[in-house]
Amino acid sequence: MQTPNLQQKLNKFRSNKIFETFVIFIIIFSALVIGAKTYDISPGTLWLVHILDWLITFIFLTEIIIRFIGEENKRQFFKHGWNIFDTLIVVVSLIPVEDSELAIIGRLIRIFRVLRMVSIIPELKMLLNSLLIALPQLGYIVALMFIIFYIYAAIGSTFFAAINPQLWADITISMLTLFRVMTFEDWTDVMYETMEVYPLSWIYYLTFIFFTAFAFLNMVIGVVVNVLNEEHEKERKIEEDSKNPMSIEDLDKKIDELKELMLQQRSTSGG
Repeated sequence: MQTPNLQQKLNKFRSNKIFETFVIFIIIFSALVIGAKTYDISPGTLWLVHILDWLITFIFLTEIIIRFIGEENKRQFFKHGWNIFDTLIVVVSLIPVEDSELAIIGRLIRIFRVLRMVSIIPELKMLLNSLLIALPQLGYIVALMFIIFYIYAAIGSTFFAAINPQLWADITISMLTLFRVMTFEDWTDVMYETMEVYPLSWIYYLTFIFFTAFAFLNMVIGVVVNVLNEEHEKERKIEEDSKNPMSIEDLDKKIDELKELMLQQRSTSGG
């Protein structure tokens, strides 16, 4: 059982900027090692890459242990999703699956170690958390966008299927074609092809681009930015409260104000 002194030292050590920078460097180096495995390298270099991979895994394991021991409330450690994610990635990386049927799964798990960058850097964590919080609102925008896609795909399949069956044969293919139009991938070629038969078909494409590429995508950006600003405001208030805690005098004033308010309400109700 660790002493409180050891726990305090490890808690201070894991919050050290040098230690955090070192962990970030190891994560980046881990990504480079994973990328090196995708090249056709010599057996000697491959052996060195395997050694480095296990060394990285050992460093990650040590970092998790330091964070766990330094945690004051051990039960709270695994209540945080990122701690569970980091621990799971490290534990699975310890399983020797290189020469087994699960080798591909093992490599995929090691690839996800790059995501640990999000759990280390607070700014990245805030961005991802903001995106997750915004998902319910984004869901309605995506649903409305799907309706627009479906309507335009049905119209396109009805009018343009005879012109180019590869692009407009049915509603699913038409939706893929419209996605190409929305991303501006040679969309003018598609438009000019239909304009040879339907000269006014440019209205179809321009209105679709306006609804999707301009209106809906800007709505998505607006929702994410709004949620991100709210999260930044919450963080700012938490920092201000931690730096400027309420004094006893302020607390007494608040209590006196509540008492006066209660007395006023009683006198009003009694009158």
